[in-house]
Amino acid sequence: MTMKLWYSPASPFVRKVMVFAHETGLADSLVLVPGDVWAADPEINKENPLGKVPALTSADGVFAGSYLCCEYLDSLHAGPRLIPSEPRQRWPLLQMHAFADGIIEAAVASVVEQLRRPKEFVYQGMLDRQRAKIERTLDTIGSMALPQADLAGVTLGCALGYLEFRLPQLQWRNGRTALSQWYEAFSARKSMQATVPHT
Repeated sequence: MTMKLWYSPASPFVRKVMVFAHETGLADSLVLVPGDVWAADPEINKENPLGKVPALTSADGVFAGSYLCCEYLDSLHAGPRLIPSEPRQRWPLLQMHAFADGIIEAAVASVVEQLRRPKEFVYQGMLDRQRAKIERTLDTIGSMALPQADLAGVTLGCALGYLEFRLPQLQWRNGRTALSQWYEAFSARKSMQATVPHT
């Protein structure tokens, strides 16, 4: 089955889907289609009315957003599920996923504020708020059992990678030795190496 993935090379949400696809052995089934969500009339709107990436188009329809893309991909492979259905495994994994996904959301909001607004209109209060969210959540994650190569691990790896790529000034590793060591090991995976973001 060939599927079309609307993507941006710098998007951490797109990277999350691409890493997930590699981990499930489905990366070769994806045809990457650039989606310029900032264009006046982006082509992506014709398939995803939300006008955002990632969006996955398949014979089963259009799957908008990184979580739904991953959920769909997880239904297509024959290996162990990266999003388990058994409650004792599922709920802790989804809790970690939500925290890691929230870091990405806060980081992207910060980047958009700084890169898309005229410099004189950048709101420092908003940037401070997003940074506080990121810092608190990193500390919370650091006190939890760190994930494997499942949806939570993929999302956390992409979140930390995006912080280093776009917000190095946050220096997220400071005082977080265990999390930093986890990231070093996780970022060495073939799926992460194959999806390094670029502008």
